[in-house]
Amino acid sequence: MKVYNSLTRQDEELQPLAGDEIRLYTCGPTVYNFAHIGNFRAYTFEDVLRRVIEFNGLKVRQVMNLTDVDDKTIRGANAAKVPLADYTKTYKDAFFADLKTLNIEPAEVYPAATDHIPEMIALVEKLMAKGIAYRSEDGSVYFNVRKFPGYGKLAHIDFDHQQTGARCAADEYDKENVGDFALWKAWEESDGPVGWDSPWGRGRPGWHIECSAMSMKYLGESFDMHTGGIDNLFPHHENEIAQAEAATGKPFVRTWMHCAHLRVNGEKMSKSAGNFFTLRDLLEKGYTGREIRYVLINAHYRTGLNFAFSALEDARKSLERVDRSVALCTDGEAPDWALKHLDDFAKAVNDDLNLPGAFAALFALVRDVNSHNGGSVLSVFKRMDRVLGVIFFGKTEPAGQKLPDEVEALLAERATARAAKNWAESDRLRDAIAALGYAVKDSRDGQTCVKK
Repeated sequence: MKVYNSLTRQDEELQPLAGDEIRLYTCGPTVYNFAHIGNFRAYTFEDVLRRVIEFNGLKVRQVMNLTDVDDKTIRGANAAKVPLADYTKTYKDAFFADLKTLNIEPAEVYPAATDHIPEMIALVEKLMAKGIAYRSEDGSVYFNVRKFPGYGKLAHIDFDHQQTGARCAADEYDKENVGDFALWKAWEESDGPVGWDSPWGRGRPGWHIECSAMSMKYLGESFDMHTGGIDNLFPHHENEIAQAEAATGKPFVRTWMHCAHLRVNGEKMSKSAGNFFTLRDLLEKGYTGREIRYVLINAHYRTGLNFAFSALEDARKSLERVDRSVALCTDGEAPDWALKHLDDFAKAVNDDLNLPGAFAALFALVRDVNSHNGGSVLSVFKRMDRVLGVIFFGKTEPAGQKLPDEVEALLAERATARAAKNWAESDRLRDAIAALGYAVKDSRDGQTCVKK
């Protein structure tokens, strides 16, 4: 399995640092609001990465942080006049529900920043003791980037052509602003009740120190992989490297992977542009979790993804095509022609997660299944879906659980429309059922309906 390492700027064979387990840290959400589809572009990429590693027979120990204290969460909690923990719990719960909707495998550990303040303070103390960090007049503690010779190696920053020397107190700042960054922020009146005691006075950790402290606690001082969106490469990931390596004197992470931005209808997603969507927004429009997942993963992770509603409609049609093919298949020893497609699939995913190539192999399999009118190919579909996570294998409503009368009536109308080969009416009724929160699947045996 080869992946592109952002640190070295080249493809490299992925090999565990120890044993048969890849230790993986993935940047999780800042829980100040519902996660949007741009966030989920990164989370689905990381899920595919995890699944491909497991597809190759290796184990994964994944840690995904929950940033529940930073500038945004504090502002949100204070504006809502509720405790920080209560404010962020709403969005933590929503995030985990969204992961299930998108069929994202759970990480082994989801550490919350507020549960790891002692580890962050201990890491800052190490940096202070080594003379790499310093205390400012107001009680904040900053990392001196000039005292860490390796600073800039991930982002490939040329210090001679950058603005340097300033202090960056904000959690996020521009690439041109290469300055000393906050490890510990002294308490301010705007922080309200949020704060912890430390050797430098009451305050809170900076955003960057959170990930360094929590990743090393659960994965060790040196581990295999760290991922995130390309927007996190600098300053966040650069600062993580500086903090960790300055404190331990050891290489922090061997392989860094970053996914490109998501755009909506060719434009940057923003509320002012009217193209800002959370997962919930799309579900309310009648789309399913697997249709959304299909769109989010069906592009190479290092290329920009243009998200459009037409892509969701195409995903629905493509998945229905797969469903019809799967319904023709049985268990048993797969024929050589099916195994050839599985081999092509494996080559694609092991080539830096080439998902367009993987989907091409899937639909080549679908084509051949249809030409053979079925076959003992279920094992091949299931092997592919171990990575993709979008194929329907005939799940039904739990026994004894009755569908709502309105859904039952629409299903009856749709069965009549399909019998008359009135496909336009069939599609309209399917959309009406989806709007009620149910997904319809077609097979040789007729319709099945499941709650989304």
